[in-house]
Amino acid sequence: MTFHSMWAELLPIGRSSASGGYRRYAWTAADTDCRAWFEAQARTRGLAYEVDRNGNQWAWLGDPSAGDAVVTGSHLDSVPDGGAFDGPLGVVSAFAALDELRARRVTFTKPLAVVNFGDEEGARFGLACVGSRLTAGHLTAEQAHKLTDGDGITLPRAMAAAGHDPDAIGPDPERLARIGAFVELHVEQGRALDLSGDQVGIASAIWPHGRWRFDFRGEANHAGTTRLADRHDPMLPYAETVLAARAEARLAGAVATFGKISVEPNGVNAIPSLVRGWLDSRAADQATLDTVVGGVEKAARQHAAAHGVDLDVVRESFTPVVEFDHALRDELARVLGKDTDLKVPVLGTGAGHDAGILSGSIPTAMLFVRNPTGVSHSPAEFAAEDDCVAGVRALADVLEGLACT
Repeated sequence: MTFHSMWAELLPIGRSSASGGYRRYAWTAADTDCRAWFEAQARTRGLAYEVDRNGNQWAWLGDPSAGDAVVTGSHLDSVPDGGAFDGPLGVVSAFAALDELRARRVTFTKPLAVVNFGDEEGARFGLACVGSRLTAGHLTAEQAHKLTDGDGITLPRAMAAAGHDPDAIGPDPERLARIGAFVELHVEQGRALDLSGDQVGIASAIWPHGRWRFDFRGEANHAGTTRLADRHDPMLPYAETVLAARAEARLAGAVATFGKISVEPNGVNAIPSLVRGWLDSRAADQATLDTVVGGVEKAARQHAAAHGVDLDVVRESFTPVVEFDHALRDELARVLGKDTDLKVPVLGTGAGHDAGILSGSIPTAMLFVRNPTGVSHSPAEFAAEDDCVAGVRALADVLEGLACT
């Protein structure tokens, strides 16, 4: 199958007719359909298909037990009303690159695998990269079993409903020991390549980033009969904290976003008793990130106190700075720059990825494909087909250099 035909086949799955975005949440019907698509692609190509203990899907060319395997792929799930490219581009490109290598009639000297990591976005259970975190031992089975979605459904219950054994989840060092290199292709989540005029780039590092939950606890009361002076309204310090986050990030040259909120009792005519907001913050280095988050929390506590509101702050997830394997990164640059005077741009990124989670266990690297809009996690996310095809060629070149020499 061509890149175009694979892309067209995957495109309708989990797409909302209302927003035009995708709702491919982990262990839901849309996710099941995406997983069925992956399995069909593997079997069509005669690859050995398997699902590991953590629900990640693998398609193998060659003997996995031989070791020093070269792996590529990404994820198929999405954020709420996300775009088509974040994740799926890496999986479709992986199969297309394998097809390209077979068309070149190369001789594989190492096992090659395509992978779809489960629950990368964390849209349903609130924690990103669950599949790769479990595999690398960054998330214990006990911690995973406590994850719940907005409807109170636990991760184990959701996995079981989708036909996967939740009691099997946990670290998978034997699997990681088989892998010599993991290369993830991804649409760029920004406009650096568009501004430089390049179709493909190489990742240098992932900024440190995390998610913090701010619980503002006030006092529920009648919206029409309670004097303003008598209110303990948690919405007010929350709103002031949102503005403080923007100010702190701007001063530090970082980013900070309150993108999710939960309100109780959530009535139009009721003063809230609880406003819960989730902060996502990222920066080029750890010291800057600490400054931003510390500044936001300090402002939040001051605003909460001024309104007679209690505040709890909980760090729900955190990923330190990830420097991709320098030797592998340099090899990608050498392969892509071979027989040309062009230098492939090397970019940092504020977005987290499975490649970043696995970087502490195995050598990892990333390729980025140009995104002319710079928009991601939105239906407006885009990559032109000729840029996608250039990404496939670049990935095929890299895989040939790593697995066929």
